[in-house]
Amino acid sequence: MGTQTVKYQKKELELKALLEITQAINENQPASVLLDIFKFTCLVHLNIKSLLLYMINQDQYEKKISHGLKSKVPDTISTNKVNYSRIKGELNIEVGPGYSFSELESYLPVYHKDKMLAILFLRKKDEMEELDLDFTQALANILVVALENKKFAKRQLDQERLKREVEIASNVQRMLFPAELPNTSKLSAKVTYFPHSTVGGDYYDLIFKSEDEVFFCIADVSGKGMPAALLMSNFQAALRTLLRSTSDLKMVVEQLNYTIFDNTKGERFITFFLGFYNFKTRELEYVNAGHNPPVLCWEGEKRSELLGAGTTILGAFEELPFLEIGKRSHLKAYTIHLYTDGLTESMNDQEEEYGDARFIQFVKKRLCIAPNLFHDLFFKDLKEFSAGGEQRDDITLLSLRFQ
Repeated sequence: MGTQTVKYQKKELELKALLEITQAINENQPASVLLDIFKFTCLVHLNIKSLLLYMINQDQYEKKISHGLKSKVPDTISTNKVNYSRIKGELNIEVGPGYSFSELESYLPVYHKDKMLAILFLRKKDEMEELDLDFTQALANILVVALENKKFAKRQLDQERLKREVEIASNVQRMLFPAELPNTSKLSAKVTYFPHSTVGGDYYDLIFKSEDEVFFCIADVSGKGMPAALLMSNFQAALRTLLRSTSDLKMVVEQLNYTIFDNTKGERFITFFLGFYNFKTRELEYVNAGHNPPVLCWEGEKRSELLGAGTTILGAFEELPFLEIGKRSHLKAYTIHLYTDGLTESMNDQEEEYGDARFIQFVKKRLCIAPNLFHDLFFKDLKEFSAGGEQRDDITLLSLRFQ
């Protein structure tokens, strides 16, 4: 099995774990259910055999989850018995005789600002396999913050709760985006992303199906804040799972539409563009679901066009009323600029929009330049235009240059 496939499968399992916990939080499930789902996802989807979770409650840490342990561990630990150095990454816990944490190999402190909210101890299932500690920590963060929020809701400290929720959601969102984009002679990519607030409703992705096949997409969810972020993470999990099993864009888009409609009953929707390029056949297939049409630049012919073929926004109708798959053949060197409406709706202090026409003109004058340089020049132009204006939406620009 290729490393790409293994990575893909691992990512898919992580996304399933993320999907399950975010859905349960969205449904406002009780604390006991959230803890059970977290335990289940760690044991089933991640490479974890034993786990132990302590969460802070006033002046002590309380044991919330204990699974697969042979040795005895305390039910509560006083906060003054716990000492963790963030600089050295060292944890010291004073426990009474008969207690031991030695069978657990790893520990993850869960922080909010300077306060340690929880400590998660882990032991791997398979010694040979890696444990994605960053992802496990992000998942623990979501859980702990959701449980903290339940406490805060009772005390009606809504502002604090929101800040915390948003901070974690933004961390999770950052993990949903590709860790790094390719920059090779075959494909160079550059993204610039400015969320409007800490949590954004924009999403972009780039997924290699094989060495010669690549999917790329951009999406924008209606609404803002936590509900938009949760819908986006569900959408991404569904998309990646679908792309794992098929390259049929029609099927992918129809399934995504059904999933969103089923989850939100037409109350929320997503604009979406999905492209699929095969380097061997030099063919591009794409579908545009109500999104700003990306600009395709043909470098040899020195011309550009908009990619509009597709369907309507996803999630508005149970069945899509129409659907057309766009195709372009005999592509050699070309660039595609994908963006969200926050970019063209940027305002100056006169309440004028930057606008699609201005963006397309900007592209036409710079058809054959590297994505990095294009972004430098474009965002300089946008900054000059919107000086004094207020950012009202997420701004995303993803540029892909295929050679």
